[in-house]
Amino acid sequence: MSAIEGIEPSAVPSGTGCVECEAAGGWWFHLRRCAQCGHVGCCDSSVSQHASAHAAASGHPVIQSFEPGEEWFWDYRAEDYGEGPRLADPQHHPQDQPTPGPEGRVPADWQRHLN
Repeated sequence: MSAIEGIEPSAVPSGTGCVECEAAGGWWFHLRRCAQCGHVGCCDSSVSQHASAHAAASGHPVIQSFEPGEEWFWDYRAEDYGEGPRLADPQHHPQDQPTPGPEGRVPADWQRHLN
């Protein structure tokens, strides 16, 4: 059991990109990691908003940014930022992975598609 409800520090990320976008051949703006199970989904500014959809469907309330240089947590229950322990590596998607990503699937007018 984790020390903070909704956070399991040993859960490893599900991959380097949004699980659902990868499966559908889609793209994302920024990535978020479920702090309970490691599911990597796209942010709420992304077209498909898979991170918040995962939180709603799974009941896993806390995410952490999966972007390089960002360590913040978000608690959907409190609708506020919070703190948490260091999660299992890797801490972010690969440095050479573009944002938005993945390379080759982002439309030229990607900014028009953001939420």
